[in-house]
Amino acid sequence: MLANGLSLDDIGSQAFNCQACNLAKGRLNVVFGVGNPLSGAIFIGEAPGAQEDELGLPFVGRSGKLLRELMVKAGLSIDNDLYLTNIVKCRPPGNRTPSRAEIDACSYFIDSQMAIIKPKTIVLIGSLALKSILKINLPISQIRGKWLDYGSDCQAMAIFHPAYLLRFGQGLPNSPSEVTLLDLRKIYSRIDKLKSI
Repeated sequence: MLANGLSLDDIGSQAFNCQACNLAKGRLNVVFGVGNPLSGAIFIGEAPGAQEDELGLPFVGRSGKLLRELMVKAGLSIDNDLYLTNIVKCRPPGNRTPSRAEIDACSYFIDSQMAIIKPKTIVLIGSLALKSILKINLPISQIRGKWLDYGSDCQAMAIFHPAYLLRFGQGLPNSPSEVTLLDLRKIYSRIDKLKSI
């Protein structure tokens, strides 16, 4: 069941009161999403980490800051160009990968966000988002940076998760962070082009 005429704020209120899985017991905050829901672009990550849980905002920890820096370098503005969220809205203990049951329990929220935003561009941040949204089990290194059809008028691209980028030398030619910057520039070009249509 999707949003059924509800607004993003309505769905957010439901998320803040959600007790559908055990993650609700340990959370400080529900991390629902930020950005421009009218942009036609949604960036979807995995799950909140400790700083995200503390502040109630997605991608504000160490890896999130790197992603935000790369977005700015690519010309992307969270306030104007995209809506940023996660598959799972509550932090898994110890920042572990969310379980299948937790993803399923939270699927109403991401499905509703997608139904309300009606994206023409989807960016999947990391392999869990890729598997959850596109049901693709290939390694992200084989598929990242490529546009994939999602429905009749939407395209999706997977990018490396910023936590992965932190493990490698940043700013070096062909490093994962430089490759991700190129991917984000491609994404910016698509979003910018669609604004004029």
